[in-house]
Amino acid sequence: MMYGAETWAIKKTEEKKMDVAEMRMLRWMRRVTRRDKIQENRLRWYGHVMRRDDQYIGKRVMEMEVRGARRIGRQKQMDCIKDDLRSKGLNGDEVWDRGRWRKLTRNIDPT
Repeated sequence: MMYGAETWAIKKTEEKKMDVAEMRMLRWMRRVTRRDKIQENRLRWYGHVMRRDDQYIGKRVMEMEVRGARRIGRQKQMDCIKDDLRSKGLNGDEVWDRGRWRKLTRNIDPT
């Protein structure tokens, strides 16, 4: 896309648009979506919380079960994480080896 355009005088906004287009093409070629990045961030957060001690409030709340029917709306964070773990073929025990967890949960980034 940039071949032969190195000498063009362009504005910052046009340069930004070209950078955005280039990243979209790279993601498209590698079949990486923005949802993959969201999934990676969710699993990274989950690993961080699970490695904390048992008294950590976030871990206690995450493991809490609430009875009753859920109102219609956005899916709860834990349901999303369970789906993410299932799609990656993980069971959550891998979280203790931080380097391995990072490799297992990482989606390929085009940058």
